[in-house]
Amino acid sequence: MAQTFGSKRTVVGAHYGLRDWLAQRVTAALMALFTLALVVQVLLPGELGYDKWAGIFSRQWMKVLTFVVIVSLAYHAWVGMRDVWMDYVKPVGIKLLLQVFTIVWLVGCLGWAVQVLWRL
Repeated sequence: MAQTFGSKRTVVGAHYGLRDWLAQRVTAALMALFTLALVVQVLLPGELGYDKWAGIFSRQWMKVLTFVVIVSLAYHAWVGMRDVWMDYVKPVGIKLLLQVFTIVWLVGCLGWAVQVLWRL
């Protein structure tokens, strides 16, 4: 006997929202720890000027850590903006255009970060 009442629920990928939620929290925690480490280095004794900033970012491990945090920031921004576009923009064409623009902008920012960190 067929069921003729109630709504039929379409189930999509399980834990899709959980993965994005977790990515937001992990990238936020990484950025917070990086900010704390940077503040500690800035507060160390000595005059705060170009030489101190150049010294902080001259070490290779700091450049790599900074790049990892920048990639995390870009992914964090992508997940957040993608969710905003999906939730609040209804026309599919405009939604796609905004998502493509967001990706292009974030990739451009990553390229600029590489140039700044490694002076390519």
